[in-house]
Amino acid sequence: MRDDAAFPPDVRISRLAALRDAIGRADLDALLVTSLPSIRYLTGFSGSNALLVVSALECVLFTDFRYETQVADEVWAGATVKIEPTSLWAGLWPSIATMTGVERIGFESAHLLHRDFARLLEQGARWQWRPTTDMVESLRAVKDAGEVALIRRAVGMAERALQRTLATLRPGLSETMVAGVLEQHLREEGSEAFPFPSIVASGPRSALPHARAGDRCLDAGDFVLLDFGAVANGYCSDITRTVVLGSATSRQREIHDVVREANARASGAVRAGMRGMAADAVARDYIDECGHGDAFGHSLGHGIGLEVHEAPRLAKTVESLLAPGMVVTIEPGIYRPGWGGVRIEDDVLLTDSGAEVLTTFPRHLIEIA
Repeated sequence: MRDDAAFPPDVRISRLAALRDAIGRADLDALLVTSLPSIRYLTGFSGSNALLVVSALECVLFTDFRYETQVADEVWAGATVKIEPTSLWAGLWPSIATMTGVERIGFESAHLLHRDFARLLEQGARWQWRPTTDMVESLRAVKDAGEVALIRRAVGMAERALQRTLATLRPGLSETMVAGVLEQHLREEGSEAFPFPSIVASGPRSALPHARAGDRCLDAGDFVLLDFGAVANGYCSDITRTVVLGSATSRQREIHDVVREANARASGAVRAGMRGMAADAVARDYIDECGHGDAFGHSLGHGIGLEVHEAPRLAKTVESLLAPGMVVTIEPGIYRPGWGGVRIEDDVLLTDSGAEVLTTFPRHLIEIA
């Protein structure tokens, strides 16, 4: 069910105002938005086919007949909606031609297909086109209260689904079967979709950070890594827990303890004003001190929102500053090929006074009897 509180008109007014400021600072007259999550952020429209043009005076959304009823329900009156009977691009050119003072137009270089870029150069040759990067994404990185509430809801759905799924684990189940059970529980808890294909990796396969659930069957003594999320009105959660099927060995406990401590240190230290690389270093330095630095090859975390991977990034090469209102993952891991791996991932809200861990599911090593 749509939650209108997430997209009140005043929020969309402020979002468009912020974007228009950015457009002006970039010495542009308008921006062509082709990223569907960004279109949803600016207008509320959640369909799968749309273009959006934002200028200093206008906000025009193009979509097709399939969404004529939906767009009327989702998009606020501050945007002009045009239902195109054939091609959205065919309707774009005459509409831009009527916009006052629009000559230099930005496009989202990370989202425009080459075939569509060719349209700009051919059918749109009368305008000056300029590539832009992260113009809307930088706005999306800082969440407002409505967005945070939806992420909290998605976290709760995911945690309840995980609790129910762990109660069903037993030797002989395949990873794919476990993923199916988990995703059924996510749906039953209210998740409208899955942010990504749920990861269930057991035994030696838990050493694959982004393993696909496969036909391997769970066995006694296995690590079982579950990485998944829920979606509430478009907003994602992203959680990972690693459990043991049966009694854990001393080595399993040791590795899990290191990852849990790295997670706790990073979650406790991350804050607004910190650079992404500094946050990453908190967990990475501890894992390295424990002798496992070579086994932590990915970044510490990323932003979540309308996409499960969005700005900001917490990585050892990222110098940009974190800001209040950002929601990020903290997900250190240790992976030993042929043996197994551990990752513990939480969702964390950055505030003016520190950080709030939104994820409450236990982080200690759970042994499934």
